Amino acid sequence: MTLEVGRPLQGAPLGHERASLLDVKDLSVEFRLRKKVVHAVNGFSCSVSPGETLAILGESGSGKSVTAHAIMGTLNTTTAKVTGGEVWFEGRDLLRLPDRERRRVRGRKIAIIFQDSLSALNPLFTVANQIGEMFRFHDGMNKRAAERAAVDLMGRVGIPDARRRAGAYPHEFSGGMRQRIMIAMALALDPALLIADEPTTALDVTVQAQIMELLKDLQREMGMGLVLITHDLGVVADMADRIVVMYAGKAVEVSPVHDLYSSPGHPYTAGLLQSIPRLDSAEDELRPIGGAPPDMTRLATGCSFQPRCRWAQNICKGEPPPLRTVADGRRSACHFAEAVLHGDEAVLHGDQAVLVGDEASGDEHA
Repeated sequence: MTLEVGRPLQGAPLGHERASLLDVKDLSVEFRLRKKVVHAVNGFSCSVSPGETLAILGESGSGKSVTAHAIMGTLNTTTAKVTGGEVWFEGRDLLRLPDRERRRVRGRKIAIIFQDSLSALNPLFTVANQIGEMFRFHDGMNKRAAERAAVDLMGRVGIPDARRRAGAYPHEFSGGMRQRIMIAMALALDPALLIADEPTTALDVTVQAQIMELLKDLQREMGMGLVLITHDLGVVADMADRIVVMYAGKAVEVSPVHDLYSSPGHPYTAGLLQSIPRLDSAEDELRPIGGAPPDMTRLATGCSFQPRCRWAQNICKGEPPPLRTVADGRRSACHFAEAVLHGDEAVLHGDQAVLVGDEASGDEHA
């Protein structure tokens, strides 16, 4: 496949016809341990357009962060290996670029905000030095000019008294301020795409809201694409344009954000929504998802979610359901997706012999 910038992405969701900035196709990543192979990502696909916010949502261990590192080219190659797929960005497959070319893309074209700002920042260097390194390495600035640019960026992301605090070290900042420093580093070179991997982890609710509002404002100002990786449904409700729900290393549902919250199209998504308190729900009690996340060294046959699914039927143990179109702009990897979408209890509980969508053509691109 050759991606032509400026043309609609083939297989893009209905109603999503803008040119693709990032196009991930059938990505697979394995971690090879002494006696086991962990299948961390298993044929994951998604696309992001310029200026769009795509949220990748799922429990811990679903493969979200591994996908981000595979896109960036920052996997630990001693244990991790990309075993298949393509990552197209601005017309080039990043997985097939030489390391030198990949480094030129990383930081300048695609940037990432890591989830643990304290461990991501070097405790031995001032924050201005670390932000300025982006300008020194990519633009060849001298140290003084790079530090001036770093101070400007610190002010841009809302760090008060930036000139004075530029000489401080990471441990001298609060968690929220450290996350702003990470954002400043990521935005230093005006990237076309920003990946935010759990950007509000370990922050209190008020600071979370401030960080998300800052990202939204900066994205609007710069027109960049944003991939927001999180397990928190509340974080993405007012932030994302579309959501990809990830389970066992695969996309199991793709939907515009408001459609997904009002009527989920996959049992896993429905379970996630029922396990959090919502002001728009009349439910008196939360309903947690039963069981535990899958063992990625021994995935179940058939649908990966069927061991935990309260609507699982015999067919769910057979051929894995493809990610297919079930409504305008919506895809789901469930044999009974239409029944889940419309709350058809008779079909979901096996009271009807009709398999919803059994003749639908497969469509695996998110």
